[in-house]
Amino acid sequence: MRLLDRSRRGAEPTPYGLALIKRGFTVFDELRRGVEDIDFLSDPTAGEIRLGTTEPIAAAIVAPVVEELSRQYSKVNFHVIAGDTAMLYRELSERKIELVMSRMTGPATQEQSAEILFEDPLVVVGGKTNPLTRRRKIELAELMDEPWTLQPADSFFGSLVAEAIRTVGAPPPHLTAATTSFNLRSELVSTGRFLTVVPGFSVRLPRKHPSLKVLPVEFPSVRHRVAIITLKGLSVSPLAELFIDRVRALVRPLTKGLSR
Repeated sequence: MRLLDRSRRGAEPTPYGLALIKRGFTVFDELRRGVEDIDFLSDPTAGEIRLGTTEPIAAAIVAPVVEELSRQYSKVNFHVIAGDTAMLYRELSERKIELVMSRMTGPATQEQSAEILFEDPLVVVGGKTNPLTRRRKIELAELMDEPWTLQPADSFFGSLVAEAIRTVGAPPPHLTAATTSFNLRSELVSTGRFLTVVPGFSVRLPRKHPSLKVLPVEFPSVRHRVAIITLKGLSVSPLAELFIDRVRALVRPLTKGLSR
């Protein structure tokens, strides 16, 4: 079959050529991973780990694991992409990263393999200086007139929060700042005025968030599974396996009662 069409403007791949290029990415990616495996065997202290995750997971889970591994393996490089789940899945499919660690928005696709790490609830938090944190019990409806900063309702996480509030018949919260920026929401909440909703693991892991405190409010039960997603049929590198093992150890306190 003809793989290229030539013209005065140059050469362009035919549909047959495009099919070969698509498979070629897989071949060269496997060759590159093979070289990385050999490098790891020759020097287990060096190499690169490429992964994608969301901002909250990056702060609460990836950061302490990177800090621990970097102390033990000073030559290892960590290439971490932070973004929404849809973008991370594209990066994984195009083999730009080896694994994704994120909240699952649905079942894994046919090309994906998922290892469930834990099930996570949502919690309402305020800044440590917020007087509401000194209350023993608060009804969710009492908080709707407080200034809130949340993800936009048309985002995945924002839609979870909006739907959970609707299920208890509470009015919509006074949304002062809608933003997808985890850092901006954290900064606003740390002033002691704003409230927000965060994944439970942000405040349940041994790493304590320096500026957030969980409010004594019963938030509607919304639990989603956090997982490590890889491409089906492809083994990850030894360094990625090492990284995953450390993640498993870190999140073990969150796995109680999880039915796999």
